[in-house]
Parts: sequence; C-alpha cells; structure tokens
Amino acid sequence: MIRQSTVKSGQEPSAAEHGEVRVPPVRPGGYDPADYAEAVVRGAGQAGVSPLLVMTVLHNEAYKPHHPLLERLWQWWKPGASFGVANMHRATFERVRRTHDLPGRWQDLRDDPAFAIHAAALHLKDLDRGLPRRHVRRYSRDELLALGYNTGERNMRAFARGVLPGPMARSYLRRFRAHRGRAAEALAMADRGDARDTAAE
Repeated sequence: MIRQSTVKSGQEPSAAEHGEVRVPPVRPGGYDPADYAEAVVRGAGQAGVSPLLVMTVLHNEAYKPHHPLLERLWQWWKPGASFGVANMHRATFERVRRTHDLPGRWQDLRDDPAFAIHAAALHLKDLDRGLPRRHVRRYSRDELLALGYNTGERNMRAFARGVLPGPMARSYLRRFRAHRGRAAEALAMADRGDARDTAAE
C-alpha cells in the first residue's frame, strides 16, 4: 500500500511536526508526473535543488508504467531494473542512502512515490556537488545534471568539458528540453492549488 506521508531523512522533523504531503497512489494505467507536484516541491526543497529540475526528470522517466505490481513483475523478468517513479537503480540508491542516512530500502521506491522523489532529488544534489562551476555553454547546468542522472557522474563531467554525448544521452537531453514546459506548468498548477487552499482557510 502506498504510504501517504511526508518523506523523512535521519534528522528531519516528523510528518506530524512538519505537515503531510498528499501523495496520490500510482494508478495502473494513467501515470502522470504532475500528480506528484506537491511531493516534488517538498523533496526538492529538502534537498536544496530546483523543483523544475526534479519535475522535468520525472517527466523524462515516465516512459514506462510505475504501478508497484507492474514493477515487481518487471524486476522478476529483469532483476537489475530500476524502481520507482524516478527510475533509480539499486547501486545509485544505496549510495544516496549511505550519504544521506535515508531510513528506507531500495524496494520502497516502487511503493512510495514521495520517497522515490526525495531520493531522486538528493541524487541530483549529489551530482550538482560533483559538477564543475564552469562548463561548456551548449548545456545549462540543469541539462548537465539531467544527463548525469541518466548516464552517471563521470559522463556528466565529461559532457561539461565538451565531450559529445552518445545517441541515447542525446535522446534523453532532447526529451528533457521538450518536457521542460510541461514540468513548469505542472508546478504552476500545484502552486495555484496551494494558493486556493490557503485562501479557503
């Protein structure tokens, strides 16, 4: 069952102290990253990264269904598959878990979208630390971080120096650029919804 709670890391306030993030369950057929805008804003804020970056990565990673049962079946067929709405591989998650003292397990990513989003935001933060301040002008910093999310930190640093990405990385970058507007719209809609909720109170 999907947990409907705020994601917590080792030293952060509890959900009761900090307020709940409303996280809808992953539906079998109609996955839409925009449904998780509130969790994106919270997870990105906790990690100190751009919500737009995280939301655009979620749109890029929405190429397959993210229902927990389907992900279990997918892992049975392909044990090394990535999990969760942000498609994180086990080795990446374990590195993030150790670095940030996360309380959950890799398997939790498929059942808890907010946890998966939080882990992805922390991974993007770690990539940002490894990205030089100066890089080639053909990419924005967010584009390089997205490429790092897709291809790994070593490749990201190479792209920052001017090494040209291969076909798969170029495809990921094209989709990242194409999804930027949709991601911004999803966050804006969530922000307007929060404003309406605040006004109603």
